[in-house]
Amino acid sequence: MKPSSISQIQKELTTFDQPQLIDVCMRLAKYKKENKELLSYLLFEAYDENKFIANVKTEVDDLFNQMNTSTMYFTRKSVRKIVRYINKFIKYSGLGPTEIELRIYFCQRFKSSGIPIHKSETLVNLYNNQVEKIKKTLDKLHEDLQFDYQKEVEQL
Repeated sequence: MKPSSISQIQKELTTFDQPQLIDVCMRLAKYKKENKELLSYLLFEAYDENKFIANVKTEVDDLFNQMNTSTMYFTRKSVRKIVRYINKFIKYSGLGPTEIELRIYFCQRFKSSGIPIHKSETLVNLYNNQVEKIKKTLDKLHEDLQFDYQKEVEQL
């Protein structure tokens, strides 16, 4: 079965009344954890982006504290898990400043974690990719925001 395009889905949803829309949203939320997380963000956290960022940073701290650093293999695996986690919430938000703040926080936390980054080329590349993503997103922002974040990016 081929899925319909976004515009077709949007046109069809405009024909639904409120109870039907609620039913559709509830069915979406039941089938995938990611759908439920996105709906939770849109309903409860999208209005206060600073609180959302603070919550994600707290979770990132917990993930860094739980990280298995017994071998480089487990360290790399744990760091990639944290990056996936951050990417998921960046995707939910869709805002440039949120993306930059979360990626900068990850890089700062990663550097201060005491992980021997330079012993693994994979970790060096992962860190450098995050910095590049920050720079690309920074170029898309308003000049005032670019200036605010530029100092933090230079420290990375």
